[in-house]
Amino acid sequence: MSELIERALKDSSDTRVAIVEEGAIEKAGTVFAELFPGRAAIVVGDERTMQVAGDRVLRILAAAGVETVPPHVFPGAPELYAQYENCELLRDALRDVDAIAVAVGGGTLNDIVKRASGELEREYLQIGTAASMDGFTAFGASIALDGFKQTLSCPAPAGSISDLTIMAEAPTVMTASGYGDLLGKVPAGADWMIADAVGVEKIDRAVWDLVQGPLRTSLSRPAELAAHDVSATNDLAEGLVMSGLAMQAHQSSRPASGAEHQFSHLWEMEGHGVDITPRRLSHGFKVAVGSVAISAFYQRLFTKDIAGLDTDAIVARWPSREAMESRVRSLHPDPKLVDETVVQSLAKWVTPEQLAERIELVKRVWPELRPKLEAQLIGPDELQRMLRDAQAPAHPSDIQLAWGRFKDTYVRAQMIRKRYTVLDLALELGLLDEITDELFSADGFWGRQEG
Repeated sequence: MSELIERALKDSSDTRVAIVEEGAIEKAGTVFAELFPGRAAIVVGDERTMQVAGDRVLRILAAAGVETVPPHVFPGAPELYAQYENCELLRDALRDVDAIAVAVGGGTLNDIVKRASGELEREYLQIGTAASMDGFTAFGASIALDGFKQTLSCPAPAGSISDLTIMAEAPTVMTASGYGDLLGKVPAGADWMIADAVGVEKIDRAVWDLVQGPLRTSLSRPAELAAHDVSATNDLAEGLVMSGLAMQAHQSSRPASGAEHQFSHLWEMEGHGVDITPRRLSHGFKVAVGSVAISAFYQRLFTKDIAGLDTDAIVARWPSREAMESRVRSLHPDPKLVDETVVQSLAKWVTPEQLAERIELVKRVWPELRPKLEAQLIGPDELQRMLRDAQAPAHPSDIQLAWGRFKDTYVRAQMIRKRYTVLDLALELGLLDEITDELFSADGFWGRQEG
């Protein structure tokens, strides 16, 4: 166990063991026996992950003297999706089985097992087959419920095992997805800095260090990841595990999720990528494009004269609560999603008096805040290079997203979560529409890349 992970486990609420090393799967039996003495195990996987590791885990558990019951295996087709119906299906299957679930697979399967076990008030063991996302060790599961992708409350796994040999051999597309997800922590960190500066959400420095401390190292070798290098996979996997432990310690996804995830969540809510073949568009791939989008937004924001903004004029244009709700409803017409979007958006609405105070506060802190944000961020051109080296998408066309819909995401994504990000700051400064239009103008970042 690395020193970083060992230190992070001291503050984790649920996870007591996290192993990231070559051959880690061989420890599955001893780890299970230590965490759940005297309990039986039920391996949960899908047809592919059972071939990759699940059948082997069954043998390792048996060799360690752990009683096992027949595994629960999801079909290989259609591709498993993290929707609540699958959580219910697994929960009902587990309810009458006196056994601890052992999730063997990627992020989707882990989220399903996490939520199902949580509803049964049971712990579980997680064994990852790919470095594909950061939620393995996170509190909560990202589940589509009534069409609305959201983080449902449930404990993190009691134990997490990441076998680097297996993960390095995973399909490049899965590792690239994990890389895209981890890359999102760069703009997410900047968003948390803004929320802290304006007094919305204070940075927890210990939690911040869990994510941001190893982040640059974890992202430093994208081309080697694409070449299935074990050492580079170790850096990525450790960064993903640390990110999950940080969310667990904070009991929130704030340490690892900002506006770039709002882009991804909006597209997920509306079903984008579900029908893309041969493989459903992953969460990490959408986060990758969202990260470039938000980095470009920050880059444009830094060109603005914040100190010279006319506070009175901005406040005079600020919509009333009723007008804000009307705007949200007009831009989110889907009846299955709009009511929750209104709730999330209005949670961030401020009165004109509060807005004036915030604008003046931003003017005061901006000279000191801006260079810190610039130091935190990586420019959009460099992000695109890194993503392409990892064989991850770096442009909306890479994820088959229509140009107009992509542009509209800058305005619409701000509304779907109550979390305060750079999009909220820009809205409150009267700059959201202006910056978006500039990004897509002939000489703007996206305008230069159209098509």
